[in-house]
Amino acid sequence: MTDLEVQRAFDAPASALWAAWTESDAVRAWWGPQGFTCPVARMDVRVGGVSLVAMRTPDGVDLWNTWTYTRIVDGERLEFVNGFSDADGGSHDPQELGFPAGIPREVPHVITVRDGLLTVVERGYADAQTAELSRQGLESSLDKLAATF
Repeated sequence: MTDLEVQRAFDAPASALWAAWTESDAVRAWWGPQGFTCPVARMDVRVGGVSLVAMRTPDGVDLWNTWTYTRIVDGERLEFVNGFSDADGGSHDPQELGFPAGIPREVPHVITVRDGLLTVVERGYADAQTAELSRQGLESSLDKLAATF
């Protein structure tokens, strides 16, 4: 199994970085790589809560995910399992949705924020090549996040 970690400095306080991951309007403003939009971000940020987030591809296909929260340190740390889903939150195998074979059905995430610093850890990719694909998408998304501050 391969994990990835991305650390990025932002010209933003911890509260703004926290909101970017927890508030619907803020998530919709940046989630997804360049060229993608986020038409839906129904946030239920509490331990046991499940957020439903959609990325819309440039050609109009919606890709759905659930974020199921396992640990929250308010304003500092989010731990959730990213699952691939349909518009109703029903679980799907990512390969059924057109994703590469090395992407697991569930990807544990740890997000930490401090003033000006965001760290994202994603765990459980099958190999380094698949983790690198995810890194590229995440880095592109974080570029969009930077542009919101």
